[in-house]
Amino acid sequence: MDKRNATGQLMFHLFAAFAEFERNLIEERSAAGRTAARARGRLGGRPEKFGPKDIEMMCSLIQGGTPIKDVAERWGISRTTIYRYLEKK
Repeated sequence: MDKRNATGQLMFHLFAAFAEFERNLIEERSAAGRTAARARGRLGGRPEKFGPKDIEMMCSLIQGGTPIKDVAERWGISRTTIYRYLEKK
């Protein structure tokens, strides 16, 4: 395809338009799939590592005076994660 003449430019623009159209179709199908999954009760993203009972125990230990560093080491997570759980609570 020679883009230096009118026919080549037309073909190039047609291919670009078809590629954009296909990308838009893919995005529409993906959005419809996500919407359908949410309607069925499915959530996106990574599942939480700890349940409410674990988080409650972490909070109890911290409120009882255990340093956040020790709580984080006990569960094998970072202090930042502990702070994030505390912020949500």
